[in-house]
Amino acid sequence: METTTILHLALHAALPGVVAAIAFRPRWRAAWGWMLAMTVVDVDHLLADPIYDPGRCSIGFHPLHSWPAIGAYALLLFVPALRVFASGLLVHMGVDGIDCLRIGV
Repeated sequence: METTTILHLALHAALPGVVAAIAFRPRWRAAWGWMLAMTVVDVDHLLADPIYDPGRCSIGFHPLHSWPAIGAYALLLFVPALRVFASGLLVHMGVDGIDCLRIGV
């Protein structure tokens, strides 16, 4: 497995933990778990051919990684019951955005 792929996957696990520890301190373990569960958003990769392409920017390419979807995730931050989920989705988009910068998109 390529080093950048390993780093990408590590960030998808570690960054939600950092956000959970800072933003959801009293319940950080549960928040981290729910934020990790938001990787389910990658189900939209199944619509692409190839399913995984390390040289492709996910942001704006996959439906659940589109700018309107990201805007909806940001709006969910204003719904207290959904704030953890929204945070997980936005952190996920941020990590995917880092990859877009890495490949020069």
